[in-house]
Amino acid sequence: MQPKYLPLIIAAALSAFSVGAHASGYRFGSQSVAGQGTADANGAEAIDASTIFYNPAGLSRLDGTQLSVGATVVVPHSTYTDTGSTHFTGAPTGGTPAKDYAPDAVTAPSIYVSKKLNDQWAVGFGLYVPYGAKLDYGNNWNGRYALSNIKLEAINLNPSVSWKLNEHHAFGFGIDAEFMKAELGQAVDVPGSIAALSSGAGAAQGAALIRQIAALGGNPALLRTAGDAHGSNDGKDWGWGFNLGYMFTLDENTRFGLAYRSSISHKLRGSTVWDFSQVTSDPIVNQVLAAASHKVNSAALVALRTPETLSANVFHQFNSKWAGMADVTFTRNNRMGNLDIEFPGTTEGAEVIRQQWKNTVRVSLGGNYAYSDNLTLRGGIAYDESPVKNAELTHPALPDSDRMQYSIGANWKLSPRSSIDLAYSFLDFKDARINYTNQCNPLATTCTGNGETTRGVYQTHLSLIGLSYNYKF
Repeated sequence: MQPKYLPLIIAAALSAFSVGAHASGYRFGSQSVAGQGTADANGAEAIDASTIFYNPAGLSRLDGTQLSVGATVVVPHSTYTDTGSTHFTGAPTGGTPAKDYAPDAVTAPSIYVSKKLNDQWAVGFGLYVPYGAKLDYGNNWNGRYALSNIKLEAINLNPSVSWKLNEHHAFGFGIDAEFMKAELGQAVDVPGSIAALSSGAGAAQGAALIRQIAALGGNPALLRTAGDAHGSNDGKDWGWGFNLGYMFTLDENTRFGLAYRSSISHKLRGSTVWDFSQVTSDPIVNQVLAAASHKVNSAALVALRTPETLSANVFHQFNSKWAGMADVTFTRNNRMGNLDIEFPGTTEGAEVIRQQWKNTVRVSLGGNYAYSDNLTLRGGIAYDESPVKNAELTHPALPDSDRMQYSIGANWKLSPRSSIDLAYSFLDFKDARINYTNQCNPLATTCTGNGETTRGVYQTHLSLIGLSYNYKF
């Protein structure tokens, strides 16, 4: 079965899967430590240069030149309980329970710079992680025919500009240059294929394999002890998009924001490598099985579009101590229907990953409390929907589910020009049930797939720890 570029998506898919990221899909949800402290309800606050990500129109509110450099550490905890994963033949896959498949911690950086040119114009530049994932189930776990490992990395470069029409209206525009890179692998179901060729309609083909092995001097008896082969691949691509922002300032205490981030088209190009060398102890048997599989090292290609987002937010300063804020973000995930993975230059049929994501809404509420002139405390709560529709469309690369986020944070002024932000978030995911069946199988000639069914339950929660340094020149 061809290794799946599904994870390469991100696609909105693609930072990761829920264990590698904390917004729905593969999107890495923390692009600002200040924002994290309010559960990202701060789109209309425009408190520092990270407004480049949330709403570039907010650049009009920043004076002078400002710098914000931060990092968010994701500490995942996830367990998987298998409830009956099977080969395409219906036999149990066996293997070992998935354990320690999520990393101990993953760190994502962010850098934002803003500069006010005059009373109307301001510019900025952002670098942040939009997507990410890192999982390693190992080559022997119950769901190895769907996925053994995935690593997804993405970086977005986001130059931006804002224009202030008057005291009430400001507009922003940014260009997104996004680099995406991924590696992934999965087992190839050689044992299931041999079992299917041992009787019934496949018996003739199985007998031919035995004769071929014997004619070449191999030991056909080793077919009974055959293990899995393995496939791995990688891919990378640059994509381009844009983002827009509008901010309406009602008065000195109240403002509203709208922000749009476009989809980005990617064509991930890379290579696929197959390894049949460990299937048995006989190299001749391994060579015959590799040839019979029709799997050859080749290029790999998958076209995808990340989802666009539309956000509406509000900020209100109640008094000198308290401020409140809210954000609603709509994500158009339904661009991610079935995903066709192609293998140019070969006769292998494409692998179809059934995904069919749904559109989602994220709602967050947050607040600031000015404890003193030098210390501001933050807090927030958010509900974030998963784009995955049901267990039958849940894949081990993204065992995602709806989640609640609870955040606290603080800003401490070190001097009139500098400050640090701290934030901690806890994300609690609903149990994610998986009952995914690949609708192709290793004996098919018009498509690629293991035909496996992966059944189980994921239980996940995450901790996020953020730290950033801010300076005004």
